[in-house]
Amino acid sequence: MNEGEWLKMEGLQGNRMVSLQFAGGLTGNKLKVIALVAMFFDHYFAVFVPHETLLGVLSRTPGRIAAPIFCYFVAEGYHHTSNRKKYMLRLLAFAIVSHLPFNMTFGYTFFQATSILWGLALGLVALSVIDNKNTHPVLKAGALLICCLMAVPANWNYVTVLWVVVFGIYRGNVKRQIIGFTVVGLLFHLVPVAIRFGAEHWPYPHWYQIGILLAIPLLLKYNGKQGRKCKPLSQFFYWFYPGHLLLIHWLDRIGILAGK
Repeated sequence: MNEGEWLKMEGLQGNRMVSLQFAGGLTGNKLKVIALVAMFFDHYFAVFVPHETLLGVLSRTPGRIAAPIFCYFVAEGYHHTSNRKKYMLRLLAFAIVSHLPFNMTFGYTFFQATSILWGLALGLVALSVIDNKNTHPVLKAGALLICCLMAVPANWNYVTVLWVVVFGIYRGNVKRQIIGFTVVGLLFHLVPVAIRFGAEHWPYPHWYQIGILLAIPLLLKYNGKQGRKCKPLSQFFYWFYPGHLLLIHWLDRIGILAGK
């Protein structure tokens, strides 16, 4: 194998996992920035571009990469953080902070829906239970089920919980991570969306959802490194979510007031 092609191939004793990371790939910070940019434009297009048009489908397809990348790095954060309880509470806090901005931006009532951060927080809870070797399998299954049910009102619903768990339990085995991600995406996202809306819902019925698969080549480029450690940057990643929603909502209100 060419040394310039691969950065690392390491066997992990005990579970025989293999980590494959491309040399010269993308750091975690770079992938997060890519996800944030994709998410911003996805939400912008969701508000300002009609979904039933070809332009709507094409404009929203790239933005589907954001959720899988967020789930991946929540799982990575679980393994890297020095205080998992604090990490969970931080995610939960920002889920609460982002609740109203999300509902205002997309026109939901207070109890009708909530943001993806709620699903990410529940995914982290599920992963912590499942990863505990002292927890009985029945309790693990029960915790996963409860977290999935609680995540139903969230954007991406329980799919984010399952993705976080898959990325977390198969950490170190890229092949299983990608297969697990794809299976969950197909069975619990793409197929249900196709069944729910059907071919007659729009001229282009939710075809943009296939964009979740575009996250695979990006995740394969992850080089296993966080990138520059910077507290303001870390805070930015959290505050960007409610901040960009408020900005889009403000732009939408300006458009309404201007008679768009």
